[in-house]
Amino acid sequence: MSVKYPKIKSDKKQRFYVVFYNNGKRYRLFNGSKINSNLYPNSYPVAKRYEIAQLLAAEVFKYISSGLSIQDSVRVICNSDKQYLKLALNNKLKGEYSDKYKSMLRFVYDGFVSHLTDENINSNNVKSYLNQYALGVSYNTIKRHLNVLINEARNIGMNSNPMESIKAKKTKAKLHKPYKDINLILNEIKLFSDNLYLCCLMTYGCLLRPHREIRELTWSDFSDDLSYIHLSGHRNKSGKNRIVPVAIYIRELIVKGQPQHNIFTGTTKPLNEDYFKTLWGHFKRVSKLLEQDQTLYSFRHTGAIEIFKRTGSITKLQKAMGHSSINVLAERAHVLFTLLGVIHRLLKV
Repeated sequence: MSVKYPKIKSDKKQRFYVVFYNNGKRYRLFNGSKINSNLYPNSYPVAKRYEIAQLLAAEVFKYISSGLSIQDSVRVICNSDKQYLKLALNNKLKGEYSDKYKSMLRFVYDGFVSHLTDENINSNNVKSYLNQYALGVSYNTIKRHLNVLINEARNIGMNSNPMESIKAKKTKAKLHKPYKDINLILNEIKLFSDNLYLCCLMTYGCLLRPHREIRELTWSDFSDDLSYIHLSGHRNKSGKNRIVPVAIYIRELIVKGQPQHNIFTGTTKPLNEDYFKTLWGHFKRVSKLLEQDQTLYSFRHTGAIEIFKRTGSITKLQKAMGHSSINVLAERAHVLFTLLGVIHRLLKV
């Protein structure tokens, strides 16, 4: 049976991939991990991706022409679990993931490896490492990223599964209590800091997330008349392109600058990652209006409640908040629904 040469295609995000059939099944590969290749076209600049995708197509053709199937990927032989884990990290760092995600994988890898006393990994090693994190949220975050590395190591050839008996900790949902009088708290913030005021106003009015989506905004993200913001998939949590309307009361406050300049710094460099977290901490200490459990994210939740009260639509709320699915909305916003009886009444209508 003849083997057809793979085709090269790209998606809306200008990611290139190879399409082919193997044993009657259609495959779409964005990288060479399934055929033990180190080619990751989308880790290159856009102008270079097609060229690397051509090399990947050639390797795929050679692989399936030899009679191997995708399920028959040759497993790497290493001398220890620690070596498999290192290869797993390298594979993930070549993938098309956010810098933050890669940084977290490096952090978990470095911490776990420094904790190991042997070249091989067992469940006791994992438990000992994870138990350093007392808070359930931190424990589960570290566990989730370590599990990614362990699974990749097993795909490569590691035989053991030290995560098999490790369970996540039960955690209580963090309450971001909505604001009863949004204008009152915003006026107090305005007197404290112009940057924090604009951030809170956009968190409430645009439903953007403050610590990355708002902090990293440049004037090129805005339309010419400042009436909407366009964020590409790699700039927001859902991974999808997102268009957000900008309310008139926000437009009246801003004056468009140079396209590549950050809206807060006026330069190409954004504020540091902890800027708004630190500024909010300072504000909390002097505020006379903040209540227990009211946070920077409470502005986003308060805005979400206003949308639901106006529309009564879960689907519209999901799209406005930029969640990838209604299921994600249900996981994130269940606290809001317990707070507002009005929402329950609307759902019954």
